[in-house]
Amino acid sequence: MYTSHEDIGCDFEDGPKDKKTLKPHPDVDGGWAWVMVLSSFFVHILIMGSQMALGVLNVEWLEEFHQSRGLTAWVSSLSMGITLIVGPFIGLFINTCGCRQTTIVGGLVNSLGWVLSANAASVQCLFVTFGVAAGLGSGMAYLPAVVMVGRYFHKRRALAQGLSTTGTGFGTFLMTALLKYLCAEYGWRNAMFIQGAVSLNLCVCGALMRPLSVEKEGEHAGGKDACILPAHSTESVKSGGHPGTTEEKESQAGNEDLQDQECQGQAWHRKNMCAFRVLKAVSHLTLRVRKGFRDWYSGYFGTASLFTNRMFVAFIFWALFAYSSFVIPFIHLPEIVNLYNLSEQDNVFPLTSIIAILHIFGKVILGVVADLPCISVWNVFLMANFSLVLSIFILPLMHTYAGLAVICALIGFSSGYFSLMPVVTEDLVGIEHLASAYGIIICANGISALLGPPFAGWIYDITQKYDFSFYICGLLYMVGILFLLIHPCIQMIEHSRRKFTDSAHV
Repeated sequence: MYTSHEDIGCDFEDGPKDKKTLKPHPDVDGGWAWVMVLSSFFVHILIMGSQMALGVLNVEWLEEFHQSRGLTAWVSSLSMGITLIVGPFIGLFINTCGCRQTTIVGGLVNSLGWVLSANAASVQCLFVTFGVAAGLGSGMAYLPAVVMVGRYFHKRRALAQGLSTTGTGFGTFLMTALLKYLCAEYGWRNAMFIQGAVSLNLCVCGALMRPLSVEKEGEHAGGKDACILPAHSTESVKSGGHPGTTEEKESQAGNEDLQDQECQGQAWHRKNMCAFRVLKAVSHLTLRVRKGFRDWYSGYFGTASLFTNRMFVAFIFWALFAYSSFVIPFIHLPEIVNLYNLSEQDNVFPLTSIIAILHIFGKVILGVVADLPCISVWNVFLMANFSLVLSIFILPLMHTYAGLAVICALIGFSSGYFSLMPVVTEDLVGIEHLASAYGIIICANGISALLGPPFAGWIYDITQKYDFSFYICGLLYMVGILFLLIHPCIQMIEHSRRKFTDSAHV
């Protein structure tokens, strides 16, 4: 039996001799750890890949419900945003119930959201069934997939996380093609129903998330039945007389009375043991909930010192502006292709698939370049951001498939800087605050993903062009990059101040 790390030390034994000693688990950095990478990889395919392919369904919803683009875009943005925004709060479920149960429940909720959305009668219904329900289920399954890889790997954690997150690119490529085919063959409603069935594989991925365990010492065989009285055979109480004698009948009657008393005593002991086990389980669950809430509260609300870090606050503002510029092309590109009459070429090789493939290569290449000893991670991170914002500005100027394909390739490669975000966050706050700080950054990205696509659709409804949507989002992204520049500016000021102080002492 495997128990989560939260369960360790929560038993009811008395005395220091019963305390368990934690030993390194044989599956850490090997063995079942690679199954965790595979499970997380498929979670990224099923969740992040399907969300990045929602532009296909966005076109179908526009034709079905005849609502404005700004209103319809809220469906996709709600699903994307809630997936990331609820991350810090899903940590409470992880600390209390463990990653396996959280992922399985999240897979069921996500699948239910897809299936209910197949019968939606309006865009407002999709807000609830797909935006909220499917988004919440995605968040419940996504965060444990990242957490479990981190728990199973210590030495090769960066490699494992990099391999698992490439599922986003593969998933975008596969899910875009799958949703296009399903919508063309069966209609968007049946396509969402089938996708809901596919999403049930999240429960399989959750079942593979076997929590790390320690072997408990001091357990003895038969302890489970130690309080149950042994049953006596009838032969053990029979007398040695002949059959049919009066003494034998009296002895047999006495034996029956004794057996009845023993059965009643045994039943009484069983009832007491059942009540004790129930009480112990309830007490155990209460301790887990209290401990999980305490860990979650101290992790997110006990880190107020993070917000006194000016560079980290600037990084949060960057996250609020940046992620929407990456999400907007995935939602609105399929409709832009229809407006430019490029559907035939896009059906052969979708532009969103180009972004997805180059996104994979971008993560790997930018990660390798950032690891070089003579290269600063911050410089690589800034250059990738500048490249992405430049692509956003150029995209409205391209009206051919070849031109859009080149810009989409640049967007995909530049967006590979997401693999550097944990490194940059650690550089700002230190390793001890990395988990809480990264959760805050992901939440800020979720807010950006929530507001970005509806804002772009609202600009189209006013101007009847997507050009201004990309221009305004590019300007907002530039504001976010200006916040990023605060970090190197502060470093330069401190360096010059230190240099001036040293020269003054000399």
